[in-house]
Amino acid sequence: MKQFIVLLLLLVQYGLFSQENTFFEKPPLFPNCEEADLNTQQQCFNQKVFQLIFENFKVPQKVIDDNYKGETVVLFEVDTIGQFKIIYIDAMYDELKTETKRVFSEFPKIKPGTYNGKPTYGQFSIHVKIPLENQSVQTTDLIVQDEISKLELEIKSEFDNINKTLEPFQDKTYSSQLNIPFTQFDYSKFDRNMNLVGTNSHTASKPFLYEDISNYYDFKAENNKLIKETKTWSGNKLFNEHLVQLQGKDYWFTIDPIFDLEVGKDFNANFNTTYNNTRGILVRGGLGKNFNFYTSVFESQGRFAQYVNDYAESLKGYGPDPAIIPGRGIAKRFNTDAYDYPVAEAYLSYSPTKFVNIQFGHGKNFIGDGYRSLFLSDVASPHPFLKLNTKFWKIKYTNTWMWLKDVRPEATVDAAFLTKYMANHYLSWNVSKRLNVGLFESVLWTNTNDRGFDVNYLNPIIFYRAIEFETGQGAGNAIVGASGKYKVNDNINVYSQFILDEFSLSDVKAREKSWKNKFGYQLGVKYFNAFKVDNLLLQFEYNRVRPYTYSHNTIVLNYGHNNQSMAHLWGSNFSEAIIIGRYYYKRWFGDAKLIFGVRGFDYNNGTDNFSYGADIYRNYNDRPFDSGVEVGQGNKTNSFYANLQTGYVINPASNLKIFADITFRNFNPDVETVSTFKTNTVWFNIGLRTDLFNWYFDF
Repeated sequence: MKQFIVLLLLLVQYGLFSQENTFFEKPPLFPNCEEADLNTQQQCFNQKVFQLIFENFKVPQKVIDDNYKGETVVLFEVDTIGQFKIIYIDAMYDELKTETKRVFSEFPKIKPGTYNGKPTYGQFSIHVKIPLENQSVQTTDLIVQDEISKLELEIKSEFDNINKTLEPFQDKTYSSQLNIPFTQFDYSKFDRNMNLVGTNSHTASKPFLYEDISNYYDFKAENNKLIKETKTWSGNKLFNEHLVQLQGKDYWFTIDPIFDLEVGKDFNANFNTTYNNTRGILVRGGLGKNFNFYTSVFESQGRFAQYVNDYAESLKGYGPDPAIIPGRGIAKRFNTDAYDYPVAEAYLSYSPTKFVNIQFGHGKNFIGDGYRSLFLSDVASPHPFLKLNTKFWKIKYTNTWMWLKDVRPEATVDAAFLTKYMANHYLSWNVSKRLNVGLFESVLWTNTNDRGFDVNYLNPIIFYRAIEFETGQGAGNAIVGASGKYKVNDNINVYSQFILDEFSLSDVKAREKSWKNKFGYQLGVKYFNAFKVDNLLLQFEYNRVRPYTYSHNTIVLNYGHNNQSMAHLWGSNFSEAIIIGRYYYKRWFGDAKLIFGVRGFDYNNGTDNFSYGADIYRNYNDRPFDSGVEVGQGNKTNSFYANLQTGYVINPASNLKIFADITFRNFNPDVETVSTFKTNTVWFNIGLRTDLFNWYFDF
């Protein structure tokens, strides 16, 4: 096909040659051609070009060894100062192209062609026969080209020229505006670096940008420590590199497969095995210095431990689909007792200045320094968002706007899920080299009176609570909060959160434990390099949220999405203590988690149908009493969750891991009901996973 295009161009050019005198008064002239007759000057030029080629061209040895017979097509020009420049070369061997460029680079400077007496460009094509022949004694002519054919040749060579812009791949991910995939374990690897006394880092708003964390943690150096020596392409792709990695002057991208292939056993279930079968693809890249993109798609089928299956089906929304896989999305039935749940996540990230980063995508966000967040968590399904991060001085200011869904039958209109909107902002301030304080505010509203996405909340620095009153009492649900973190030393820091949904000072003074006092708090401590063991992190955290927090008397103004909480996984009306240990050595890792909790559930037994404050989707006006409200009221349930996981990182570039874990869970309510019943679970699991997000099974 390539030869056909060149032939076609030559035919077009030959037609133009027959009218050459309409383009040029004189062709370019070598010194010994200047005295020639005007009608023979072109022939003299042709013969001289062929002569120089015959005298200087050296056929490469590889071409000789292959006994090649053919030709090399050369398209070149003589510019207005008489210099030879190659436009395009078509040859079977790269060695022929290289030799042709060398020969033409040694051509002497000559007198340029003229048009109306003025110097002008002249474009020509020539066929150099291989094996080499003295074509100067033949009648072969060079073909004169016009500007149209030159453009055609430039277009024709465009694809080949792209390859010339490729550069050796250097993973620019680590200095990009891409998010570091938020997994609790992987973030713990650089948590200490960011929390050294004296750093001006901000650690609450997640996920982090690689560009920001690279100031504290050398990703490239740490990954280089993990390079596995291998001499094969397949070995490098398996253990060290992205499957596809390409880089040009102003662009780069990588492509990796996604796997989450697991098989396990719930020893208390009435089915044989649990499993998860996820396949997908992940594409990351950058265009220029300040624009990056990320997209991933997952196709999954799975059957989990029985308590996870029960919870997934309790989240079921309107329609025929039987479940919502927690943290992932709506699932349809697969076979008779499993689920099919496709998920897609993507975002665009742009930093117009060093102070600002803007992201628009479909995914999840998190605010907090702990394992849990009472502000904004990643336990719900992915959703559309727009995020603005502004960082200057000792301040980081995060604005997030989200589009959420209420999928319950009572909120569905014409078989369409109801859309609601959330806006929040979080101000992080490093007061000193040890102390950080944060202020949080969030508001959630719906399309009441065709309100849509209220433009008032697009203002990134406005006070949401005031706007809520302005737009009508009950038009939205506003929540405020505060956080704090103190670095005791380089290895120990304490952190906290306080969330306030509603507060009545008079009721507090009355000490009657009013339902109106809807708030929660978190206290935690992290101990890095614990007991002088490098890379060992120990963490303790306590969370407590009063009944009815995050709920509302309007059907959809709860703090949730897809029947899941947008804050703590348990909703409200609970207290919880968490102990976590994490350790890694080279590619090996281990993770242990213990969670003790007290929760208060509704009975919903036909006799007692009151809301006791755990279910944030229920109307808080369904409460049984106004005072004497305590955490754990209702069907008091003690729960214990333990998980131990160990594994090995197969490929640090894609974060592909092989792992095994075991889960113990005891769930013990005072009264067994249809939805709340005693369970004891032992769940063993092994798998191969591309670790990109947090799985939460501690319901």
